[in-house]
Amino acid sequence: MRNWIHARRHAAGDRARGDRGFGSVEFAILAVVVLALIFTTIQVGLYYHARKVAQSAARQGVEAGRSVTADQGDGVAQAQAFLARYGNSVRGASVSSTGSTAEDIRITVTGTVATLVPGLELTVTQHADAPIERWTNP
Repeated sequence: MRNWIHARRHAAGDRARGDRGFGSVEFAILAVVVLALIFTTIQVGLYYHARKVAQSAARQGVEAGRSVTADQGDGVAQAQAFLARYGNSVRGASVSSTGSTAEDIRITVTGTVATLVPGLELTVTQHADAPIERWTNP
């Protein structure tokens, strides 16, 4: 019986010596996976933040351009002013009022998102539209 217990202890010791350094490899692989998850989470956050900023700029432009006394240029100017104040997350933003009619105004904001990965280019395009205010007889 003693020989059997001694043999089991000896075999366990051999296995432990054969696995030396494997914990470091496991840690290195796990660290890469965890860092990739962290960077992906941050990048997704940057993307959604840029989308919200572009959407807010488009809404501000529509609200400024839909009044009776305003024109489409006022809406574009208001959206650009909003981006100048708060739009650092939307790079190279362009604002246009394409698709607007005599009864509706549509402001579109397009730009790129700040990225953590060099060479990765994410584009964000948001628009808002609303009817233009007008005077009517009851």
